[in-house]
Amino acid sequence: MLAPENRTLDLDETAIVDEAITSRRSVRAFLPDPVDEATIRAILEVAARAPSGTNMQPWRVYVTTGETKARIADAILNSGIRAEKAKWDEYKYYPEQFFEPYYGRRRAVGFALYGHLGIGKRDVDQMRAQHDRNFTFFDAPVGMIFTIDRRLNQGSWIDYGMFLQNIMVAARGRGLHTCPQAAFAPYHRQIRPVLDIPDEEIVVCGMALGYEDVTKPENDLRTERAPQDEWVKFS
Repeated sequence: MLAPENRTLDLDETAIVDEAITSRRSVRAFLPDPVDEATIRAILEVAARAPSGTNMQPWRVYVTTGETKARIADAILNSGIRAEKAKWDEYKYYPEQFFEPYYGRRRAVGFALYGHLGIGKRDVDQMRAQHDRNFTFFDAPVGMIFTIDRRLNQGSWIDYGMFLQNIMVAARGRGLHTCPQAAFAPYHRQIRPVLDIPDEEIVVCGMALGYEDVTKPENDLRTERAPQDEWVKFS
């Protein structure tokens, strides 16, 4: 007989896990309802079960609420550095030049989001205002900043992605939503003094955590996924 940890999940358990994964999405408007520290700690404890090469566990998390979270927003929004001018000088998230099929997917989600918000492609000021909402963590009660030691290599960044995904799935299991936000990375100079982040740590991204505001149109967005035939090969 298999040990409990080695048995196959039953159908009910499979549905629960699948629902936590498939219901995860980037929520861009949150309610002000607080999330208690015990819940945040429980999510991070579960997420830290993510695999990492030789169990190095390369993640470091700065959890912010209230005044500290507001100070991060103020530091970025008052920096005078527009998003299109921000320098990705710690790491590159996107390619220097987009190409298909990635360019088309990027454009599709952008048009879909702005369409839900009623923002036209020439409404530059409204686009900027929407992007700036990243830095208030979309009004979520909890904002997290994630860092990694700059001496670590690409393998640890792969491990980090699994840790981030675990946070988002564990949040869904508790009725919470998230939004992972690479937008914070170019503003590491503004964030460092607020959180006392040492120079040897690279700001990887931020993440909003809280309860979804279901009345906001941006939260009606459901992104598509490419069919398996485009990215899977069985042999």
